Amino acid sequence: MAVTGEEDHRFGNEREMQNLVDLLSKLNPSAAEFVPSSTRHRSNSGGGGLSADAPEFVSSAAISKVGSNEKSENFNRRRKNNYGQGKRRMNGRSFRAQREDSIRRTVYVSDIHQMVTEEQLARLFISCGQVVDCRICGDPHSHLRFAFVEFANEQGARTALNLAGTMLGYHPVKVLPSKTAILPVNPTFLPRSEDEREMCTRTIYCTNIDKKVSQTDLKNFFESSCGEVSRLRLLGDHVHSTRIAFVEFFSADSALLALNLSGKVLGTEQIRVSPSKTPVRLRVPRQC
Repeated sequence: MAVTGEEDHRFGNEREMQNLVDLLSKLNPSAAEFVPSSTRHRSNSGGGGLSADAPEFVSSAAISKVGSNEKSENFNRRRKNNYGQGKRRMNGRSFRAQREDSIRRTVYVSDIHQMVTEEQLARLFISCGQVVDCRICGDPHSHLRFAFVEFANEQGARTALNLAGTMLGYHPVKVLPSKTAILPVNPTFLPRSEDEREMCTRTIYCTNIDKKVSQTDLKNFFESSCGEVSRLRLLGDHVHSTRIAFVEFFSADSALLALNLSGKVLGTEQIRVSPSKTPVRLRVPRQC
């Protein structure tokens, strides 16, 4: 039977297809050229949960698992970072909330006579509620001194507004809601005992001291007008143009007299004197 040209062409194509099938069947699917280099790197390094001695051929399910693990790690990392940022935001909000609460519990008092002390001012407002802090500010010689009085709760501050116009010293005081909170004093500096509280009544805080004034000059200045000084600490640094000092007298009356020296010129500067909230403690020598 004769074979036509068309049939011969068909048989030739079938032989080529069979040869191609035979060739492909001999190929190894685990060969390196069939596995992406990035996947081989993870496999050889043991990363992504794959064993270092695993065969080079990686199934699509394994690759999918590696990608899933990486996404999970990235998600956990982002969640951790977001948690840290959220925690900082919470701390900031908490601080602002505490500050706003302190402002609501504070009143601003003005037109305070120069001879009125913080104890006398606190005694005036103690009928309104528990007084947490009382700060008189300004030059002791000025009739425009002012103060901030903080109460334990808002009700005390609201009640204190009714005391506006009350005579204290020689002037009726003005009382308004405060727009600021009282800056807290470092608690480590405050009196720790009855003895230290008594020391504070004999101690004054002096600022704006000329840098050329020595400790001896300052001591002689106060002793010549007020009384004997038992302890004096002169402080300063190279940054500020003036110095400060804590001066403790043997007598509380001497400390009261020293308040009248505020505004006096010492060296080239007018000093400012106010009652001290902290005692002058003995220096503890450092242990080598």
